[in-house]
Amino acid sequence: MKIETYGVERIPDADRSARPIDLFRLAFGGANTFATCVLGAFPILFGLSFWQGVTATVLGLVVGALILAPLSLFGPLNGTNNAVSSSAHLGVHGRIVGSFLSLLTAIAFFSISVWSSGDALVGGAHRLVGLQESDVTYGVAYALFAVLVLVVCVYGFRFMLFVNKIAVLAASLLFVLGVFAFAGDFDPSYAGTLAAGDPLFWPSFIGAALIVLSNPVSFGAFLGDWSRYIPARTPRSRVLAAAFLSQIATFLPFLFGLTTASIIATKAAKYVDPAAPNYVGGLLAISPGWYFVPVCLIALIGGMSTGTTALYGTGLDFSSVFPRFSRVQATIFIGTLSIVFIFVGRFAANLTQSISTFATLIITCTAPWMVIMMFGYLTRRGWYDAEALQVFNRRQRGGRYWFTHGWNWRGMTAWLVSAVVAILFVNLPGQFVGPLGDLAGGVDISLPVGLAIAAVLYLVLLAAFPEPREVYGPAGPRLVRAADTPVPPIVAAELVG
Repeated sequence: MKIETYGVERIPDADRSARPIDLFRLAFGGANTFATCVLGAFPILFGLSFWQGVTATVLGLVVGALILAPLSLFGPLNGTNNAVSSSAHLGVHGRIVGSFLSLLTAIAFFSISVWSSGDALVGGAHRLVGLQESDVTYGVAYALFAVLVLVVCVYGFRFMLFVNKIAVLAASLLFVLGVFAFAGDFDPSYAGTLAAGDPLFWPSFIGAALIVLSNPVSFGAFLGDWSRYIPARTPRSRVLAAAFLSQIATFLPFLFGLTTASIIATKAAKYVDPAAPNYVGGLLAISPGWYFVPVCLIALIGGMSTGTTALYGTGLDFSSVFPRFSRVQATIFIGTLSIVFIFVGRFAANLTQSISTFATLIITCTAPWMVIMMFGYLTRRGWYDAEALQVFNRRQRGGRYWFTHGWNWRGMTAWLVSAVVAILFVNLPGQFVGPLGDLAGGVDISLPVGLAIAAVLYLVLLAAFPEPREVYGPAGPRLVRAADTPVPPIVAAELVG
């Protein structure tokens, strides 16, 4: 297995042999884990019944998948990751927004995957063979996951794809095996804790759906990392379908989390106390002895899948912001820092709760960025100049996407305003509540607010302040006007006085 050498430069057509099914495996594999099961438990934590939880989960998944799917198109078109592609809408320098959003998201989710999977592995081993639960055993488990993930990411896309081919099938079979483990205890008529007509029902239902929706959104900045190896000639409908279905397929781990949480709420209610939920502990408490091994395997496989998809994107994006680093160097550097953060955050600073809040805030800022990318794609009719996208990486100036000193203030303004307003509406009781977080009766509506403001404001700015005609390609703009503004030629930075 050769080490991947490509960074964010355009992947040559001869080396782009991935298929949409490969994109499906990577996107699904990255979410077919314990971390997703924990999200699946939230409808029960919020007091919903089992079937109400199923409805909220399906709603959140479908809407989230529809938002995510268009972000898969940039990779095949431009042969690079989505952060670089965002140069077309945020400017040559403005693309660093996407790079740092994906960087922070990746570190957060890498940490969450290592912690949750390590906890499940140690807990399962404790119940199975009496392994002592101590800082040492937890540290060994975390180190095992982190180092294995780092090795896979250093080797790159092909090795990561190989690992996920196995992981997707194995983890799915182990989740299905849970049907036999919990069938005797499962009651689909579980009624939840909210009484009929309870005024908290809709806030709880919407909150649960938004938590599910946030999972697909978290992949927005990463899809180009994987789809860039798909040939440009691939029908766009197939690429869209792969991205969409990869999130719909995560109904499996979501349902596993929802189902087992309803059992935990009945048989071991202390583990679903909203004040201090412990889903992994509750799962181990209700699992039959023979299912401890599958639990440990799910932890190991899931940690590998989520960790590799997160950390691979981290190294790639760091190398895109600092082109002097190769992809391998950037991956080792960021991976090492992430491992240090995992140990300090878990054992010294107790950041395991704070990192989930941080991840939520990053996703809240990422969602408007995704909307700008989608509407930018729509107004450009899917046309991009792949060479002009690489200006930043080559330390050049000018080109179609130079705009104002490398910044497209239209896209930047739309993103900044919508992200800031969305954060004001965040409502995470006990963790973070924005100044406007209580306006919707306690419901966290930060994501829909951010999405709506980004869409409206971006289109308004494009209409009021037209972009240069050359950024739209031969077919011209869609929905908006273009201006006959001259575009500076691409030149080496040292030639500019």
